[in-house]
Amino acid sequence: MWKRFVVTQTQRAVLLREGDFERALPPGVYRVFDPFGRYTVQGWNVQAPHFDHPLAETLRRDFPAQVEAHFHVMDTGEDQVGLRFENGMLVEILPPGSRRLYWKGPAEVRFELIDLAEQAEVPQAIVRRFNQTSLRGRVTAGLSGVLTQQVPAWHLGVLKLDGKIERLLQPGFAAFWRFNREVSVEVVDTRLQTLEVSGQEILTRDKVGLRVNLAATWRYADVLAAYAATAKPAEHLYRELQFGLRAAVGTRSLDELLENKQLIDEVVSQHLAAKLAGQGIEVHSVGVRDIVLPGEMKAILAQVVEAEKSAQANVIRRREETAATRSLLNTAKVMEENPTALRLKELETLERVAERIDRISVFGGLDQVLDGLVRLKT
Repeated sequence: MWKRFVVTQTQRAVLLREGDFERALPPGVYRVFDPFGRYTVQGWNVQAPHFDHPLAETLRRDFPAQVEAHFHVMDTGEDQVGLRFENGMLVEILPPGSRRLYWKGPAEVRFELIDLAEQAEVPQAIVRRFNQTSLRGRVTAGLSGVLTQQVPAWHLGVLKLDGKIERLLQPGFAAFWRFNREVSVEVVDTRLQTLEVSGQEILTRDKVGLRVNLAATWRYADVLAAYAATAKPAEHLYRELQFGLRAAVGTRSLDELLENKQLIDEVVSQHLAAKLAGQGIEVHSVGVRDIVLPGEMKAILAQVVEAEKSAQANVIRRREETAATRSLLNTAKVMEENPTALRLKELETLERVAERIDRISVFGGLDQVLDGLVRLKT
């Protein structure tokens, strides 16, 4: 019984006899005499030319002529990365220790090796090819082995290799090989930043519970020094703000804090200056946003303020009454010594009384009216 197999121009195939490799089949039409059904054909599309068959190592060992005629051999060492190009475009990144066969096809194939021991950073020429493949709609295979990082303007990147800080990355695009090492990049903002410490519940020296909210503006003065001192500089600054705030509030009474609201800012600033010296962090300002008192303490303070204001009002009222009495006494002495002044006072009093009367009828003359209204008792 004859079997007919067709391998198209976009295909490559292998002929298997009872599962073992017989020969490679380039494009064409094939007839095989197979009365017992021992022959099978397995095909691959040239768009995915990787020969990922369990017999790949057998071909390399036992059929070198077939491999030479139909396959591209691409191997990488333990410290090497392979780059496979098709028609000048990067299509695949091969990890270290790879042993692969690729079908020969119509595309022009090129293979490059990169030594990982010499450099951890991907050359810029290769990085540009990463972007080209994404723009053309064909993503490079094996990109999981590459760490890509965009560092924006006004930022710096902290490059760490195997947990050790290697150097700073300037703004721009960079890529690093992940193979055989642990690579990470942390992007930090070099501009002024705001850090808020909210909802800190602290007891004052006189056992009054306060809820304090604090804000600080800061920036990196030396990024490498900051990361050499601590793994998380921003978190370290937050903790020191907490400690400084508790030191400022917990060692003072409520009256001291209310009398001098700048006291907390000054104490926290001094604490930070001592703790962060030489750690690459520059604190520009520290300020308390608000201090929240418990409900009971608010009522007590309101009563205290009300009592203080009431006492002040009473003092002012008594002072005014004393001044008025002294003025009346002085006026009485003047009138006693000067009858003309007394007469003028009588006329002034009559004028004020007359202002409240709609109509006045005078009988007996002005002297009689004055004598009737004002009688002096001697």
